[in-house]
Formats: sequence, C-alpha cells, structure tokens
Amino acid sequence: MFKLVIIAMLLMIVASLGSGLFFLINDRDQHRRTVKALTLRISLSVGLFLLLMLAYAMGLIKPHGL
Repeated sequence: MFKLVIIAMLLMIVASLGSGLFFLINDRDQHRRTVKALTLRISLSVGLFLLLMLAYAMGLIKPHGL
C-alpha cells in the first residue's frame, strides 16, 4: 500500500514537470502556468521527501544493503 502512494506521487511529479515544459514551450506571453506547474512539482517533491522521512521514523520502510 505504501509503495503505491510513493509511485503515485512520483508519477504526479513527472506529470507536473511535463506540464511545466509544455506551458514553457507553448505560452510565450504568460509564464504563470509554468510557474504554478513547477511550484506544484517542488511541493510534491518536498512532500514525498517528508513522507519518506516519516515512514522511516515510524518503521514502515527500512534501508537494506546492496
């Protein structure tokens, strides 16, 4: 279950990055949509990082050796 949440957040991050690139290429006059898409990507990335740190602290995920 937890892995699905991580995968979903990673997919949303990639989708936000793609939409930011799309808006950057197509919106020559207004960059508001580009800034919003990239701000959303940064927020999702920070949220994912905090979620991973919380999951590690709670023991939901554990590091493993290679």
